[in-house]
Amino acid sequence: MTKLTNGQGWAFVPELAPSAKRNQASPKPKIRSEKRSGKIVTVISGLHTYGTDRLNNIAKELKSLCASGGTVKNGVIEIQGDKTAQIREWFNKNL
Repeated sequence: MTKLTNGQGWAFVPELAPSAKRNQASPKPKIRSEKRSGKIVTVISGLHTYGTDRLNNIAKELKSLCASGGTVKNGVIEIQGDKTAQIREWFNKNL
Protein backbone atom coordinates (compact mmCIF):
# COMPACT_ATOMS: atom_id res chain seq x y z
CA MET A 1 0.00 0.00 0.00
CA THR A 2 1.10 3.49 -0.74
CA LYS A 3 -0.03 6.66 0.97
CA LEU A 4 -1.35 8.98 -1.75
CA THR A 5 -2.58 11.93 0.28
CA ASN A 6 -1.46 13.99 3.24
CA GLY A 7 -4.64 12.97 5.06
CA GLN A 8 -5.40 9.83 7.01
CA GLY A 9 -6.35 7.68 4.02
CA TRP A 10 -4.32 5.04 2.32
CA ALA A 11 -4.89 3.76 -1.17
CA PHE A 12 -3.82 0.54 -2.80
CA VAL A 13 -1.58 1.09 -5.80
CA PRO A 14 -0.55 -2.12 -7.54
CA GLU A 15 3.18 -2.33 -8.06
CA LEU A 16 4.32 -2.45 -11.64
CA ALA A 17 5.35 -5.86 -12.83
CA PRO A 18 9.11 -6.18 -13.02
CA SER A 19 10.36 -5.95 -16.57
CA ALA A 20 12.02 -8.94 -18.08
CA LYS A 21 15.66 -8.84 -17.15
CA ARG A 22 18.23 -9.26 -19.87
CA ASN A 23 20.64 -12.14 -19.69
CA GLN A 24 23.70 -10.77 -17.91
CA ALA A 25 26.00 -13.02 -19.95
CA SER A 26 24.82 -11.67 -23.30
CA PRO A 27 26.99 -9.01 -24.93
CA LYS A 28 25.85 -5.42 -24.65
CA PRO A 29 26.01 -3.38 -27.84
CA LYS A 30 27.90 -0.11 -27.76
CA ILE A 31 26.21 2.32 -30.14
CA ARG A 32 27.95 5.55 -31.08
CA SER A 33 28.25 8.03 -33.95
CA GLU A 34 31.58 8.78 -35.58
CA LYS A 35 32.58 11.31 -38.18
CA ARG A 36 34.54 9.80 -41.07
CA SER A 37 35.65 11.80 -44.10
CA GLY A 38 33.07 14.46 -43.30
CA LYS A 39 30.20 11.96 -43.04
CA ILE A 40 28.44 10.55 -39.98
CA VAL A 41 28.53 6.78 -39.40
CA THR A 42 26.73 4.90 -36.61
CA VAL A 43 28.99 2.19 -35.18
CA ILE A 44 27.66 -0.80 -33.22
CA SER A 45 30.40 -2.72 -31.42
CA GLY A 46 30.52 -5.30 -28.64
CA LEU A 47 28.66 -8.03 -30.53
CA HIS A 48 31.71 -9.93 -31.78
CA THR A 49 30.65 -13.08 -29.93
CA TYR A 50 27.54 -13.43 -32.10
CA GLY A 51 29.49 -14.74 -35.12
CA THR A 52 29.62 -13.40 -38.66
CA ASP A 53 26.35 -14.93 -39.90
CA ARG A 54 24.30 -13.44 -37.09
CA LEU A 55 26.08 -10.07 -37.38
CA ASN A 56 25.34 -10.00 -41.11
CA ASN A 57 21.66 -10.73 -40.44
CA ILE A 58 21.47 -7.99 -37.78
CA ALA A 59 23.19 -5.54 -40.14
CA LYS A 60 20.73 -6.43 -42.91
CA GLU A 61 17.76 -5.75 -40.62
CA LEU A 62 19.23 -2.46 -39.38
CA LYS A 63 20.00 -1.29 -42.92
CA SER A 64 16.42 -1.92 -44.01
CA LEU A 65 15.04 -0.31 -40.81
CA CYS A 66 17.16 2.82 -41.27
CA ALA A 67 16.85 2.85 -45.07
CA SER A 68 20.59 3.34 -45.44
CA GLY A 69 23.72 1.45 -46.35
CA GLY A 70 26.12 -0.26 -44.04
CA THR A 71 28.64 -3.02 -43.58
CA VAL A 72 30.17 -5.45 -41.10
CA LYS A 73 33.94 -5.14 -40.55
CA ASN A 74 35.97 -6.98 -37.91
CA GLY A 75 32.95 -7.75 -35.73
CA VAL A 76 31.64 -4.16 -35.88
CA ILE A 77 28.46 -3.08 -37.68
CA GLU A 78 28.62 0.29 -39.43
CA ILE A 79 25.43 2.03 -40.62
CA GLN A 80 25.60 5.17 -42.74
CA GLY A 81 24.12 8.28 -41.11
CA ASP A 82 23.32 9.23 -37.53
CA LYS A 83 20.79 6.51 -36.69
CA THR A 84 21.63 5.95 -33.02
CA ALA A 85 18.07 6.49 -31.74
CA GLN A 86 16.49 4.06 -34.21
CA ILE A 87 19.16 1.43 -33.58
CA ARG A 88 18.91 1.70 -29.78
CA GLU A 89 15.14 1.28 -30.02
CA TRP A 90 15.58 -1.79 -32.24
CA PHE A 91 18.06 -3.37 -29.81
CA ASN A 92 15.76 -2.71 -26.84
CA LYS A 93 12.90 -4.49 -28.61
CA ASN A 94 14.78 -7.39 -30.17
CA LEU A 95 17.71 -8.33 -27.94
